[in-house]
Amino acid sequence: MIIRRDDKKLEKILGRDESFDEQYLPAVMEIIENVRKNGDDELRRLSERFDGYSGKLEITPEEMEDAAKNLDPELKKALIKARDNITDFHSRQLEKTWMYEKSPGTFLGQKVTPLEKVGVYVPGGKAVYPSSVLMNVLPAKVAGVKDIVMTTPATGGSVNPVVLAAAHIAGVTRGFCTGGAQAVAALAYGTETIPRVDKIVGPGNIYVALAKKLVFGRVDIDMIAGPSEILIIADSSADPDKVAADMLSQAEHDELASSIAVTDDEALAKEIEKCVHTRLNELPKKDIARKSIENYGAVIVVDDMDEAAELSNSIAPEHLELFVSAPMELMLKIKHAGAIFLGENTPEPVGDYIAGPNHVLPTGGTARFFSPLGAYDFIKRSSILYYSREQLMEDMDAIVTLAEHEELIAHRNSATSRRK
Repeated sequence: MIIRRDDKKLEKILGRDESFDEQYLPAVMEIIENVRKNGDDELRRLSERFDGYSGKLEITPEEMEDAAKNLDPELKKALIKARDNITDFHSRQLEKTWMYEKSPGTFLGQKVTPLEKVGVYVPGGKAVYPSSVLMNVLPAKVAGVKDIVMTTPATGGSVNPVVLAAAHIAGVTRGFCTGGAQAVAALAYGTETIPRVDKIVGPGNIYVALAKKLVFGRVDIDMIAGPSEILIIADSSADPDKVAADMLSQAEHDELASSIAVTDDEALAKEIEKCVHTRLNELPKKDIARKSIENYGAVIVVDDMDEAAELSNSIAPEHLELFVSAPMELMLKIKHAGAIFLGENTPEPVGDYIAGPNHVLPTGGTARFFSPLGAYDFIKRSSILYYSREQLMEDMDAIVTLAEHEELIAHRNSATSRRK
């Protein structure tokens, strides 16, 4: 498990399943096409086939509200606290319409408008993540989206009540019982019951991810997320048991999850490795975590913290913990990371659940060019141009020159018609 930077295992970790398996593509394409043609009938057929559900498609607001009323009080209290923190954080991301006067009587600017309808996909099955409902719904709500539509499968014949409660707490306006690629298709194209939306967000399995990729362009999407990952930079001040606990917080997610610690202290590396194996045996999901650690976990020994920061930047991790004595100083050297957790008292679950920043983060090195989901993902920008006659005459020669160079004579004529 302890390796150096040039070890081939690091190459294996970074190259773990990033591609979409082509064997699923024909099935997903067929589902999308059938939903486009047959609408609600196809959704009902697939719900009965995959989820054993044959009831109504729409979830009423009253059902979501009742689920919230009947929720365990402590869980409800935690969700409300998370909601308030997430709302507060994302409200600081809001953009405003702006204009400036370029010259007397000439104005340029940008108009900011929220999207009208957004679809949020919520997975079903054994794993229930109400925190993800909040993280996907609330930024849209903060941005001013009026219609937030949730789809989730009625796995085993019913929708998980915690998901319904979280939807009510977050402010979902409409909910529907459908999942998989068919839910994505319904949101992208619309059916008799489910409205077409402008953007689809939310995690899902390979079928959901492929469907989102295929409908992109018809609608916008958040991102194509891969397996979860964490990178922890630790110096000699770090507690090896806490580092091990933080590594396993990602390993229990998925057998493909990656947990890496990077340190310049070889003795600490050995202690971290020991603590990981000790803690593994205590986990309910130890089989999943063990495979993750064995295949995609590592403790990498580097020469110094500068090399640690350089290695982190080359990996561009989803979650980056700076478990060092001077985290603010080291943070200045970090260029690429989805979320940065500073110091020993900021473990990754703080970001997953309660702090406020979004836990929908770029994976697989895409933090080099992607950002966390935010309120800014639920708005669009329109350019504003207002020219005075004087400014048009001043720019006329340049317009004509460029139009003629591109052989777009009608463009030139459109401008020169104003000379009269």
